[in-house]
Amino acid sequence: QVQLQESGPGLVKPSQSLSLTCTVSGGSITRFYYYWSWIRQPPGKGLEWMGTIGWRGGTFYSPALKSRTSISRDTSKNQFTLQLTSVTPEDTAVYYCAGGLRYGSRLSRAEYDYWGQGTQVTVSS
Repeated sequence: QVQLQESGPGLVKPSQSLSLTCTVSGGSITRFYYYWSWIRQPPGKGLEWMGTIGWRGGTFYSPALKSRTSISRDTSKNQFTLQLTSVTPEDTAVYYCAGGLRYGSRLSRAEYDYWGQGTQVTVSS
């Protein structure tokens, strides 16, 4: 059974960078046709797709966040990582990693095959 686990700091200061890692177990992130995504949910708001890295390593980003977002992977550790620069309090959210055959802003949670438990990130001085 494929499982995803997010890890990273729970508190980040404004203007700093946020780095989160998703560790995948029970399946490879190089699995054919699979995409691995970062999604967040700010308090009181809906899910926001941030970006995706594909099985071949290609990356895709939300236009709204593209200038501040970078996703990379370490296939030897079966992990993929989110970097978000210049954070503000508006970046406070629960951050999730997810995997599936599709990706993008129009997907609901149910359309992903795999979903992490989420990690709370608060941006505050």
